[in-house]
Amino acid sequence: MNKQEMFDKFIEFMGNFAQFRAVVALRDGFIMTTPFTIGGSLFLLIANLPVPGYAEFMASLFGNDWTAPLNAVAGATFSVLALIVVMSITNRFVSNEGCDASMASLLALATFLIVMPSEIMTESSEVVGGIIPKSWAGSNGVITAIIVAFFVSYVFCYCEKNHLTIKMPDSVPSGVARAFEALIPGVILFTAASVVFGLCHYLGATTLPELLFKVIQTPLQSLSDTIGGGIVIVGLQSILFWAGVHGPNVVGGVVSPLLLANSLDNQAILDAGGQLLNNPAAHIITAQINDVFVKSGGCGLTLGLIIASLIVARSKQMSSLMRMATVPGLFNINEPIIFGLPIVFNPYLLVPFIIVPVVALLITYFAIAIGFMAPLSAVQVPWTTPPVIAGFLLSGWQGAVVQIINLAVATIIYLPFVKAQDKSLLAEEQEEATAETDSTAV
Repeated sequence: MNKQEMFDKFIEFMGNFAQFRAVVALRDGFIMTTPFTIGGSLFLLIANLPVPGYAEFMASLFGNDWTAPLNAVAGATFSVLALIVVMSITNRFVSNEGCDASMASLLALATFLIVMPSEIMTESSEVVGGIIPKSWAGSNGVITAIIVAFFVSYVFCYCEKNHLTIKMPDSVPSGVARAFEALIPGVILFTAASVVFGLCHYLGATTLPELLFKVIQTPLQSLSDTIGGGIVIVGLQSILFWAGVHGPNVVGGVVSPLLLANSLDNQAILDAGGQLLNNPAAHIITAQINDVFVKSGGCGLTLGLIIASLIVARSKQMSSLMRMATVPGLFNINEPIIFGLPIVFNPYLLVPFIIVPVVALLITYFAIAIGFMAPLSAVQVPWTTPPVIAGFLLSGWQGAVVQIINLAVATIIYLPFVKAQDKSLLAEEQEEATAETDSTAV
């Protein structure tokens, strides 16, 4: 098997992987969390706006406890993210299967709550029970939420499709009938969750979220927070997108929970009164690094491609396309370039489309590692926020500077490849003009 055949096989596998029911549900489920993460981020941003003297000014107006209402919003979004995730993934999976997504989502929530810790120990060693601890309802419980969501989805859909339900007469109102139809899968799910809770409690003095966090989530988060892990993430996104597969969706469906958990862990450090700058316990590679600093203008940091094209392009096709793509590119929409230039299967742009995001990742990583910019907290910005503005909102002027450097480097890397692409297009246009002139003369 030659290199081309191996590459084709790889792309075919990733294309099929992207269509797996679980992957689709995972991707769509996390998309459903966007209103909660972005909404919570806006309130966190107001509470932590990176402007010198801002906190003191607000405290003078509203008192020292002025952030409490804003942090309450964060507590009801980020701190219960696992609860949102278990319901959203179940909803998308069961809905795609044509089953009752609403009832399945509620069963998933209850199942997740069964396996969660139900007590905490205070600083005075007092055990408080009968609670839902936010420490496990948030980022620490995300992996458990994903597993529970898939388990509930499979069991619920199997029961519904195989009629393992209590069928009520047609005269019974539909709401009541749906409730009884969910009774058998509910009992199965609750029994399984109870058994899991008992095994963890009596054999290991732990719970499922605590066990999975220690065995799975912590190692995966650590791997995602390395330079090697980051390069694999951003490089694979570009390779797949160049090959016509939506790389950010495929890769994001797998790594987004980990990168988001990294952000939430950083936020926990701030909430505990610590700082992120030069803190070895803080995660460097977070969701915002990938979404904001590595993908300015879209996957491949194509805003650099647009700037390079506006500087050197002479062909009508590239010049007109880039002028049209400039405004969408400023808002991180690059489909006009991906499919219009195109970048997909374009040999001229394969190398920079992969290299540029990797270089941007390295620049951002080392900017944080050397202490120029602080690691990022849970604050997020809408994905359409223009570059430089997004960097400033996330990390002050340092974030804006890093984004400017990334854009400048991206433009420089893209320049020679854009020249080669433009030269080819210009030659084609000249040939077409010559042929048209000859045909007119005849």
